[in-house]
Order: sequence, then structure tokens, then C-alpha cells
Amino acid sequence: MRTTATAFAAPVGPSRPPTPTAWLLIAPLVLWVAVFVVAPTLIMLVYSVSTRGTLGGVVFGFTLENYAALLDRTYLYIIVRSIGFAAITTAICLLAAYPAAYRIGRAAERWRHRLLMLVMIPFWTSFLIRTYAWVTILKNEGPLNGLLVHYGLIGEPLELLYTSGAVVLGLVYTFLPFMILPIYASVEKLDPALVEAALDLGAAPLRAFWKVIVPLTAPGIRAGVLLVFIPALGIYAVNDILGGGRVDMIGNIIENQFKGTARNWPFGSALAVVLILAFALAFWLTSAQEAAEHRGAEEPAVTVP
Repeated sequence: MRTTATAFAAPVGPSRPPTPTAWLLIAPLVLWVAVFVVAPTLIMLVYSVSTRGTLGGVVFGFTLENYAALLDRTYLYIIVRSIGFAAITTAICLLAAYPAAYRIGRAAERWRHRLLMLVMIPFWTSFLIRTYAWVTILKNEGPLNGLLVHYGLIGEPLELLYTSGAVVLGLVYTFLPFMILPIYASVEKLDPALVEAALDLGAAPLRAFWKVIVPLTAPGIRAGVLLVFIPALGIYAVNDILGGGRVDMIGNIIENQFKGTARNWPFGSALAVVLILAFALAFWLTSAQEAAEHRGAEEPAVTVP
């Protein structure tokens, strides 16, 4: 036996060309994108194929030396490590956020907003203050090591600060709310009758979860993955504070090229272009998956054998 959750498409009426008023309404958005997205990206592309001048200046021209330099083993290692850290952060956030988001989305109305408020409380404090707080918690003389030593779980303080684990912990702490909120939005729209139908027709709770709940909340999962993976790949403040300069990621290298000792804007621009391409690839993969799900059947369905 099977139960099928079908999404019916709304009827599409005759299309009309947008009026001048409609274009006027989106003019602020177009202007914002042109000034703060398109123009800086074009400038960065021009810089990335230029060469470094004296005293950190830029000599405009066309060269691929900056991109060729990225093939150096050191930079390849940093790029791969950055992708790995971002992927680990995204996976941990997903595993931690989904149960919380599901519980909030299925909670009673009077509790739902209070639980959401708990998720948003960290945003009431400065990001830097919250990150520096982890320095106090993780240092050798901090409360975490103190508790572990006090209860005899360890013989001497552990080196928790300025490690890869500290960086991943800081990234998860920073981006966890960005995974919870989009998943919550999908869970809130989930029709409980579909889950009840799957259970009534003999599906085990785990199978109902994988075959009904997860597919119906997939848009929130994809949005959360993008909201966590993309900024985690390019962030540098958490790495600087909790990594202590020992765990460099792409964002740290770019920062050093523009405002640090390297002062190599063309090479920093090339790194930024690679970062944009990684963002575009992540977005394309999630969009392609969503398009494949829509093309999978004429009637989008979730089937429980």
C-alpha cells in the first residue's frame, strides 16, 4: 500500500508583459544589484587578470599568473581545507538544526514564537563578542577545562583553543540559527495529515520520516545548506579569533592580500573569483537537485511503500 502527497500546481493564466510601473517597482533592487554586486564583481575580475605593482599597486593588463599561482600546493591545501571545514560545519548544523526546527515547527502556537525567540537571542549580542567569549571558554584556564579537571575526566587541561576543532565549533555556533530558521519555515507548512496517512497505511516511523517528512521539507534543507555553506566558506573572523592564525582558510588569505602584509590585490581578487565560483557551484547543485525532483514525475509525490 502507498500514500502519496501530491502538490497541485496552480492554474497558469495568460501572461502579460510587465508594465512600466512594474519595472519602476523593481528599479531600486536593480540599482542595488548593479552598484553593489555587478560593479564590484567586474572590478574584481579586472584586478584578477592584472599584475601587482610597486608598493602594492596594480598594473592593469591581462595575465593568468594569479590563477596559475592558485595551483601552488599551499593554496590548494587551504582551498580544500576551507571546503572541508564548510562542509563539516554544514553537516553538523543540519544534524543539530533539523530536530530543533521540527520540534519548534510542530509546537503549539503559544510556544512556537517563544522557542523561535530562543534561537534569535544570540543575535542580540555582537558577533565578535560572542566569538571572543569562546576564547575564554576554551582556553587552558577556562571553565571548560576547569570542569573536566575538577570531575577527573582529564588529568591536565586540553589544548582546545587555536585548533581546527575550535574553528569548526565557532563556525557551527555562528551559523546554526541560519540552518534552523529555513527548516522551521518548511516544517511549519507541513501537513500533519500526510504523516498520519503514511503511518495509518503501515509505514514505520523511520520510513515515514525519510519518505514523507524529509522530501516535503527539502526546500528548507536546501536553503539552510546554502545559508550555512556559502558564508562558512568565506568567513575569516572566526578563524582569526579561534584559530589564532594557525588555521587559515580562503577568507584569511584574501584578507591578508588586501589589508595585511601581502598587499597583492590582483592575487586576492583571483582568490575571490574562485570563491564566487564555489558559491555559484553550490547554488547550481542545489538548484539542479530541486529541478530534478520537479521533473521526476508529472505529479510531484512522496510515496511510502
